[in-house]
Amino acid sequence: QVQLVESGGGLVQAGGSLRLSCVASDRSFSSYNMGWFRQAPGKEREFVARISASAFTTYYADSVKGRFTIFRDNAKNTVYLQMNSLKPDDSAVYYCAVVVGSSPKGSWGQGTQVTVSS
Repeated sequence: QVQLVESGGGLVQAGGSLRLSCVASDRSFSSYNMGWFRQAPGKEREFVARISASAFTTYYADSVKGRFTIFRDNAKNTVYLQMNSLKPDDSAVYYCAVVVGSSPKGSWGQGTQVTVSS
């Protein structure tokens, strides 16, 4: 079971930027496709972005395309989410996960809170 620890969230004004990090405990991290998800209060958890194990392929939800970038450093067992031009609607707890397609697989980390003020 891969253990995941997210960090980097915080409070930012609309239009600002944040970079989230997710560190994985598994030595096989470089073989996993990884994704970011988010959950706002009263809403279901939703897919945000994913990246292939080799980092060759990325895919984004329409709501974040052009503003968010997912990337990874396999030497550091870390996947990142660079978030630019943030909007209040981006406020949520953000989670990373191993993915199959755009579906999460395995356990969740504790998440990291992102709050965007208008």
